[in-house]
Amino acid sequence: MARFQPDAVLVIGLGRFGSALAGTLVGLGHQVLGVDTDRKTVQEMSSQLTHVVEADTTSEEALRQIGAGDFNRAVVAIGTDVEASILTTSLLVDFGIAQIWAKAVSRAHGRILDRVGAHRVVYPEHDMGERVAHMVTGRMVDYVELSDNYALVETRPPADIVGKPLGQTGIRSRHGVTVVCIKHVGADFDYAHPDTVVKADDLIVVLGPIQKAVRFAQTRNG
Repeated sequence: MARFQPDAVLVIGLGRFGSALAGTLVGLGHQVLGVDTDRKTVQEMSSQLTHVVEADTTSEEALRQIGAGDFNRAVVAIGTDVEASILTTSLLVDFGIAQIWAKAVSRAHGRILDRVGAHRVVYPEHDMGERVAHMVTGRMVDYVELSDNYALVETRPPADIVGKPLGQTGIRSRHGVTVVCIKHVGADFDYAHPDTVVKADDLIVVLGPIQKAVRFAQTRNG
């Protein structure tokens, strides 16, 4: 197999989620080894990824042959074959890979992945549905949960913090959130400071407990 850089990523399962993830990683400048059991998928992805191979990753020998143990990071993006997902994740844990992300299609699936040693379990369909729901029902531009308790929310500022330095708005004591970034019209996002003055047409990114961050984004102007 080819020699990979330390920040290379092993992506197993090249369905919609896995192929999009792998393509994005390549776009960010990372080497990627994509793996799938379907020959047609491998052929289709060969022009898009750094390296792509056909292999049955439920086989320890197959994983050894593709050099899985040489990677520090791996993503198990296998979709509907729950058994293959669990077996693959378990084998990667045995190989001692430092960071293993695994896609789950249900909470029960996710609990098993967690128990066999996945370092992070992701629920793409659930997370995207929740994210869009928050964006549809409020003034949010974007919404990302960082954990079970905290979220980042990109939104328009409510009237009570407009026109004054953030340090004088009492936003943390009154709303329970912190403004971490701000984007003025025509400018890029920048860090927010206590002396930053928010304008009505700015975009702000706030960090806080999920319920408080969502409630803040639903605060009406005027």
